[in-house]
Amino acid sequence: MLHPSYSDLMSKVNSEVEIGEAPVVNSRYSIVLATSKRARQLIDGVEPLVNAKCPKALSVAVEELEQSKIHILSEEEAAEADEAAGEEIQEIEEISSEE
Repeated sequence: MLHPSYSDLMSKVNSEVEIGEAPVVNSRYSIVLATSKRARQLIDGVEPLVNAKCPKALSVAVEELEQSKIHILSEEEAAEADEAAGEEIQEIEEISSEE
């Protein structure tokens, strides 16, 4: 059994949403996708953001989500973050080409 439960994780993630806004997470599927994506990052060598009780990547990802060390972005926020990252990469490339 997953601890914390899916419903606890959904409540934790949605607790940061302003009143009147749509919740970020509407289903357990969203929790599974977010934690599995983070687990893949951890497997690829990204440093964990918590000292987890269990060394397994998925357990670490769930604990990070529970402690609000990672956040699930809405589709709009994800698009904005991708756009900002693209602009940052372009700026770095321009600086590199000037040298």
